[in-house]
Amino acid sequence: MKKVLSILLVFTLILTSCSGGNTPGPAETPSGTDEPTAEGDVAEGGKYAEEQVYKTVYAEEIQTINYLTTATNVEFALAANLVDTLVDYDKYGVIQPALAESWSASEDGLTWTFNLRKGVKWVDYEGNEVADTTANDFVSAAQYLLTPENESATANIFYGVIKNAEEYFNGDITDFSQVGVKAEDDYTLVYTLKEPIPYFESMLTYVCFFPAYGPFLEEMGDQFGTTNSALLYNGSYLLTEFEPQMQRILKKNPTYWDAENIHIGELNYRYNKEATALSAEMYKRGEISDVAIPPASLDEWMNSPELKEQVRPDKLGTYTYFYAFNFDPHFDAEYEPENWKIAVNNLNFRKSVVSAFNRVAAMTTEDPYNPEYRIINSITPPEFTNQGGIDFTDTGKLAELKGKELYNTDEALKYKEKAIEELQTAGAKLPVKILMPYNTNSTSWANEAQVVKQQLETALGTDYVEVTLLPHAPTGFLDGTRRAGNYSLMKCNWGPDYADPQTYTDPFEREGNYNFPEYTIDTTEDGKNVYEAYESMVNEAKGEFKDLAKRYGLFADAEAMLIDEAFVIPYCVSGGNGYVASKIHPFEAPFAPFGISSERWKGQKLLAKPMSTEEFNEAYEVWKTEREEALKKAANK
Repeated sequence: MKKVLSILLVFTLILTSCSGGNTPGPAETPSGTDEPTAEGDVAEGGKYAEEQVYKTVYAEEIQTINYLTTATNVEFALAANLVDTLVDYDKYGVIQPALAESWSASEDGLTWTFNLRKGVKWVDYEGNEVADTTANDFVSAAQYLLTPENESATANIFYGVIKNAEEYFNGDITDFSQVGVKAEDDYTLVYTLKEPIPYFESMLTYVCFFPAYGPFLEEMGDQFGTTNSALLYNGSYLLTEFEPQMQRILKKNPTYWDAENIHIGELNYRYNKEATALSAEMYKRGEISDVAIPPASLDEWMNSPELKEQVRPDKLGTYTYFYAFNFDPHFDAEYEPENWKIAVNNLNFRKSVVSAFNRVAAMTTEDPYNPEYRIINSITPPEFTNQGGIDFTDTGKLAELKGKELYNTDEALKYKEKAIEELQTAGAKLPVKILMPYNTNSTSWANEAQVVKQQLETALGTDYVEVTLLPHAPTGFLDGTRRAGNYSLMKCNWGPDYADPQTYTDPFEREGNYNFPEYTIDTTEDGKNVYEAYESMVNEAKGEFKDLAKRYGLFADAEAMLIDEAFVIPYCVSGGNGYVASKIHPFEAPFAPFGISSERWKGQKLLAKPMSTEEFNEAYEVWKTEREEALKKAANK
């Protein structure tokens, strides 16, 4: 897993509710009855359910509703529907005005000015109006965030980019007016950055940039966010009932500035410590709106004509998985770390392993029905970010890898033949021992590890490689394996922190704890250290603030180099919850692989019946086409 609290923390979005998407919200009751009803054209043509009430069960209880201190996804998902942000994203991933109606950046990229929407109300959990939302609320929230006693887990995200924020947090300055966040008037908010950041807009949906009404913050003190009555709301829903280990219910905020785009009337979460085990039967009885289907139960659903028509893949996530070669091994002597150092620094050896790895076969352990669905040839996933309407993975040298088949046993044997001579000359002994850990908490990972071991040993021969699997308990898994350098080859993952390809370079930074690439002694054809050449390309890309097309091209070429030099083996995109049965339309939710926009139920409606896999695939193709057009249109504005 990626680091939880880096300067640019991922909030994302991999482990969401069992819907695999956002957290639906309650609808207003225009009829005056107690039952939330469909609004507008929700039930048009019978496509959508007449009753727009989302129901689910959960076993993981939230610890706080104080969005200014939390750093956990389940709490982000709640906050996303209670409080609005300056900007938001539509279902195609195009940035949209929210609390800010318009904004601009200075020519040097350091000063960002936001013109706020007027008339947005702060209300209590019963919907009673308290105050207007103003620029001062962003300043108040920032001061709360930067007060160490409040123990905000995301303060470093904020002070990593805002001028003088870190100095204030550390006590080096005590005058908050020196921090780069100011209310020029009630509806003009100005941020001043430490340095130009091309992706600053995409950071604005993180919880550390949420507003909070200052007088209420002061009144509540350390009670802020402890109960639903100790919170104010300006978002699309109100947390009308909050009883830990019993229920939480959200209902539509009737004062919400964009209420016409909130279609689901009520979010009904019921606590059940056996939720994972019981949810499938509860779904079948119509008691809940969706369910993630455990891999062990998938055949049962697929073999039932009635149930099969309700099963579809979950929408892909934005965490990517890749197998990494470790260049600084720290494992037991019996696995021959010094011998591994010689082998891993040989390009032909690494390429022989890459070519012998059948990724589709490995994926069948997790998805036996459509394993190709999640396979990718990059570290940055498709549909993550674009420039000028062109997807990042279609940029520069990365585009050349997109359709390439990496698995080729004939090529693997050619690389093997070259590697053997070179390894023996370098003093290595064969077979090379490959230590590969996996988490015992994951049955599919254990199965996948067995498949990869068999693939490599069969394709390359046990005279060349000997794969040893290292089962490790879930407790302390990363500390005992990847972070400790206790592996030769290992499946790793990473998720985005902001809307820029730079975020996917973070695992490979010098002094990181992924595969320690700075320890390589391998060289390029022109004699340069491979990692130093890669690092130089990344640093050049990071320094390009104005020409974003050039910036993206440089990052794409650097990522392609990392793959071409076989430092990593691209594998797949996270599959959300795998397969689900759900009345949620997966392509109506806000789309953003970063921040909390994708946790919002805004714009969504419950279907009258769940999508089948065929319907899902058709809808996905439509969404991709429409998204491409929307991105190009946005780029030409």
